[in-house]
Amino acid sequence: MDNDIILEFKNVTKKFPGVVALNDVSFKIRRGEIHGICGENGAGKSTLMKILSGVYPHDTYDGSVIFNGEELLLGESAIQEAGNKGIAIVYQELTLVPTMSVGENVFLGREPVERGAINWNKLYANTREILEKYQLDVPPQAIVKTLGVGKMQMVEIAKALSEKALVLILDEPTSALSEAEIDKLMDILKILKSNGITCIYITHKLEELFRITDKVTVMRDGKEIVTEETKNLTQEKLVKYMVGREMKERFPKASRTPGNVIFKVEDLQALDPNEATRKVLNGVSFDVRKGEILGIAGLMGAGRTELVMTLFGEYGKVINGKILLNDLEIKPSSAREAINAGLSLVPEDRKGMGLVLIQSILKNISLPNLDQFSSFFRIDADAELKASMQQSKNLTIKTPSLEVAVETLSGGNQQKVVISKWLMSKPSVLIMDDPTRGIDVGAKYEIYKLMNDLAEKGVAIIMISSDLEEVLGMSDRIMVMCRGHSTTTLSVAEATVERVMALATGISS
Repeated sequence: MDNDIILEFKNVTKKFPGVVALNDVSFKIRRGEIHGICGENGAGKSTLMKILSGVYPHDTYDGSVIFNGEELLLGESAIQEAGNKGIAIVYQELTLVPTMSVGENVFLGREPVERGAINWNKLYANTREILEKYQLDVPPQAIVKTLGVGKMQMVEIAKALSEKALVLILDEPTSALSEAEIDKLMDILKILKSNGITCIYITHKLEELFRITDKVTVMRDGKEIVTEETKNLTQEKLVKYMVGREMKERFPKASRTPGNVIFKVEDLQALDPNEATRKVLNGVSFDVRKGEILGIAGLMGAGRTELVMTLFGEYGKVINGKILLNDLEIKPSSAREAINAGLSLVPEDRKGMGLVLIQSILKNISLPNLDQFSSFFRIDADAELKASMQQSKNLTIKTPSLEVAVETLSGGNQQKVVISKWLMSKPSVLIMDDPTRGIDVGAKYEIYKLMNDLAEKGVAIIMISSDLEEVLGMSDRIMVMCRGHSTTTLSVAEATVERVMALATGISS
């Protein structure tokens, strides 16, 4: 084996009942490079990384993985064995203990012990050494729950590096980060590379691949489609490799004419439920017309998610203002009241707030709509199944059966399940909070088309997105938020990236 190659996948095939997750995958990763892996949800990226990190032992798949010149044969304690060999992974969902300090998290289960007791001075000194070496700007004794998401991710990286990782896998590392935090992560990756650490970078954000990676492997339907130096690729080529066809436009064209105002918010003010003296909303006003997509833009911390959760009756305590639907004031104090009034919310955190992961697709779709199928204290199972099957068909959810647990679906199909259950409730206003976060370009395009179809049928859509291009590409009008209040609402014709950012940062009003 070439000494320059640290990792090689040879004809790796992994099967689940009825599904071939990986099909004869072969490619190499060089020592000390940043290697990107991309593909649609369900392409096999996560399965491959689970093999590498020991979630799936070597006797559960065919083919071989060569690591550092030797075949990787991970057995019963596969995850621990992988870590001992120098393979570490930072997952999209962070795995820290929030009530512990940074140092305690970094050396959790591996604390330095002397004379039967933990040597705290050594623990924090060792933590500080790692943080300083890789320029991770986090205090060793800070309690994790007091840190922002970006700092928490630095702790995860420090934790991986404390085990002397040779290969660091980062799975969607920027999905919850601000632009400044993304810039910092990119700097950290360059430092890791300069220290000889190989990074595998998995992301749906194609621009990040071109910004940081040396090579990119594209996967589709469980196969390796191409492995190429990043400098020889373009976004158009990558998308074509990922979806198997050319996508001439990122956002589908729509032909709709919004109607009259159906939903209106006037000077809404609300308090933080956990800090009664702090206003999370400080004067928000906007309206939405029937058959319109209203985009809400703003920086992290501007109050966008707090706004829609408050509208849905599940967050702030409203102290002033009005919420009007069809010219009638509504005061939802719970999700059920909001649903009954005609609102539906696709939440930002689909796994934590949008789905019951261990339940079936069928049960997830019908859950908020059981009153449609119940009479005399029993559920009409046939009607429930028929309605859920129709929703699944309408949104082309890829699954062999509605009895499949939602946790087994790809991110894009999970999001379709969330949308399906709310469409079954026939909302007048559909609120979508970062509806394409963490899903691939093909699934994004399908959701964009669905949004256009719903708007053309008269549904009023409020869409929050951290992707400004998405806001500009999908909205009829854009309301910009800054520090808990609405600044102005722009038509899409007058909205530019520069103008929206000026409003979001408070430079202009």
